[in-house]
Amino acid sequence: MPTRIHTPGVQVLVMDTPYTYSEILKVSGRVAWRLEDVLAEGEGLDFSSPFLPDSLASTLELRSLGAPERLLLNQIRGHSYLSLFGLVEEFILPFLLDHARGQVDGDDAEIRALLQFAGEEAKHIELFKRFAALFRKGFDSPCEVIGPARDIGDAVLEHSQLGVALTVLHIEWLTQRHYVESIKSEGALDPLFKRLLHHHWLEESQHAKLDTLITYKIGGRLGSTEIQQGINDYERILAMFEGALGRQAELDLEALERATGGVIRSADRAEILAAQRRSYRSVFIEAGAEHPNLRRTLRALAA
Repeated sequence: MPTRIHTPGVQVLVMDTPYTYSEILKVSGRVAWRLEDVLAEGEGLDFSSPFLPDSLASTLELRSLGAPERLLLNQIRGHSYLSLFGLVEEFILPFLLDHARGQVDGDDAEIRALLQFAGEEAKHIELFKRFAALFRKGFDSPCEVIGPARDIGDAVLEHSQLGVALTVLHIEWLTQRHYVESIKSEGALDPLFKRLLHHHWLEESQHAKLDTLITYKIGGRLGSTEIQQGINDYERILAMFEGALGRQAELDLEALERATGGVIRSADRAEILAAQRRSYRSVFIEAGAEHPNLRRTLRALAA
């Protein structure tokens, strides 16, 4: 575990971690993929199958909806799930490029790993755009997503570097938890959607390690007051996200009403909305904030 050594006027974060830039590069080369490996020309989504496991969509508990409506909501949640990842990667990319610019005179493996990280995030953005086009082609009605992505990204990037780095680390670790604990063993999902999530996870598993190194490097240059500000900024960004996710739950419900061509009763609507807001908090806030690796990093920074 990283420890902080205090000497007069100097603080150094000493990392005791199995992650190295060289090893990350090596593994990244083994798991690298092309967009064509995930979405071959002419493929489409199977709208007779769910896109997400129920642990991430939380639709089976909604007894006020019939089975067809629960399936539709699951698919709407799948669309929102990937759209939200696409949204956050829109601010992860400039954050990475800004950080990489400050490392150009450093270790070769470090700068190569950072640039590869940025390139893979750009590829993920394109992957999610291609999925969105496939979804629109097969789904009969529009599904809206919070945004604009640039405005949300600008609001995140207004915070300190450490606050943003911790937010990115939060996202990377929750991605690992989602795939390993929920998606990997689920056999009923649309095969194309599951393949997309699998390939995303392959590269994000290295990104989580790399962003841990980035976070420690940023934190290692800061004093205790600045570190606490970074942790506070991370918490502020999470609070901002939680409000946005509540709005996304509303948009999903509106999309369900359009898809079914009906209006859900007020009492049922309130119950569904409350359940979906809880689900969004669990999936995108708690899954990252409670991840033991993120908690370990926060403890190290605050030591």
